[in-house]
Amino acid sequence: MAESPPTLQLAALTHDVKTLLDNLPDLEHNRYIQRALGVLVRLTQEEVDRLDWKILSAALEDLERGFQGFYPTRHVRKVSIFGSARTPAHKPVYRMAVEFARRMTQMGFMVITGAGDGIMAAGNEGAGRENSFGLNIRLPFEQGANPHIADDPKLLSFKYFFTRKLFFLKESDAIALFPGGFGTLDEAFESLTLLQTGKYGPAPVVFIGDPGSDYWNSLDYHIREHLLREGLISPDDPSIYTVTDDLDVACGVISRFYRVYHSSRYVNQKFVMRLNCELADEAVEFLNREFSDLLVQGKIEKTETLPEEKGDETEHLPRLIFEFNQKDAARLCQMINKINQLGAFLPESDHPERK
Repeated sequence: MAESPPTLQLAALTHDVKTLLDNLPDLEHNRYIQRALGVLVRLTQEEVDRLDWKILSAALEDLERGFQGFYPTRHVRKVSIFGSARTPAHKPVYRMAVEFARRMTQMGFMVITGAGDGIMAAGNEGAGRENSFGLNIRLPFEQGANPHIADDPKLLSFKYFFTRKLFFLKESDAIALFPGGFGTLDEAFESLTLLQTGKYGPAPVVFIGDPGSDYWNSLDYHIREHLLREGLISPDDPSIYTVTDDLDVACGVISRFYRVYHSSRYVNQKFVMRLNCELADEAVEFLNREFSDLLVQGKIEKTETLPEEKGDETEHLPRLIFEFNQKDAARLCQMINKINQLGAFLPESDHPERK
């Protein structure tokens, strides 16, 4: 009697799990694989509804799709472009989005959009298919991709908004927002919240409007006159974004952010900042004077590659290390902007280094 498909699936899964457990000690990331497996095992022993299992399995499939889709271009910097799906192609702001995306690709960036119409289509049009990603969302009604990214392997479809949003930010080195509706404003404030709380970035955020429009200026006014004045955000928080109707300014904000600063990570509670060139001792002394408020204790120091970073693809880069208080993300962005000015001897370039 032939085995039913579920039985065959269980047999294949049993084999795969046994193979995984046999090889687990030798896998590079075995510590995290073991943690993930442990979560699944614990959930099977608890009261979990069928719907919860459906959410978990679909979210994992979304994550798998995103991880695999972005992996081949993991060393290429990317900018996420948000904006209205309802912006028609004849509008000046649509053409601005096309030109912005085109300039970003000339600077070495790839572009990520939501794969829909309007500003999203403009972003993919300007970047071209080769330099575009589209993160589509599967909805009960038809949700097609714009023709500039449709049928491309870099068009990734997600079941959930939260997993889709994760990849917009996880994979981007900059955020550009054009005028839009509820969705765009949601993406704007989520980006600002995660940047403010250190869950995203450090990275530049630019609000781009067409000349003569006060769309983003009115939002900036609201932030300053209500959130800032009433003490609901810190005085430095508005500095984490730039409002402009000039593409030269928008592109310059993004390119300058990675002129000297390369990337950062935590190693044993210490914040390690990788740089494209070594700073002079006098420049580091200046940083200690101007940004001592960022430190829990100690000072900002130069360092060689730490033992935990050996084999890292940024191993060759010079570094700064300090004990960051993890609450003043806006001030950290200000420090990065100052570092990019202090590295004055680095040759000017609009093309960022590999991530």
